[in-house]
Amino acid sequence: MSTTLYGLKNCDTCRKARKWLDAEGIDHQFHDVRADGLDRATVAAWAGALGWGALLNRRGTTWRGLSEDVKAGVDEAIAIDLMTEHPALIKRPVFDINGTLGLGFPALQKTVQG
Repeated sequence: MSTTLYGLKNCDTCRKARKWLDAEGIDHQFHDVRADGLDRATVAAWAGALGWGALLNRRGTTWRGLSEDVKAGVDEAIAIDLMTEHPALIKRPVFDINGTLGLGFPALQKTVQG
């Protein structure tokens, strides 16, 4: 099984997901979206598969730091640009298991446990 977990290394949920994968004996790669980078095409593909509204993290400090004008005018293209420029705006973790994308730790557990 090919598993890649995308997130931030200092994100508590991502650390929890990585520990859980280790405990389950599931070999995986971790891709830190801030340190390792992320291109617009990947973010756009995720937005298409998962929905840009679900992917956009509106709860974090990065979102709160954006101007009200930017937040008010967000559509899919703007959201993709923002998430590419500010990876902390992506809800975490995003995972890819054998080409199947998912979002969030509960979805990861459900997908793995099938």
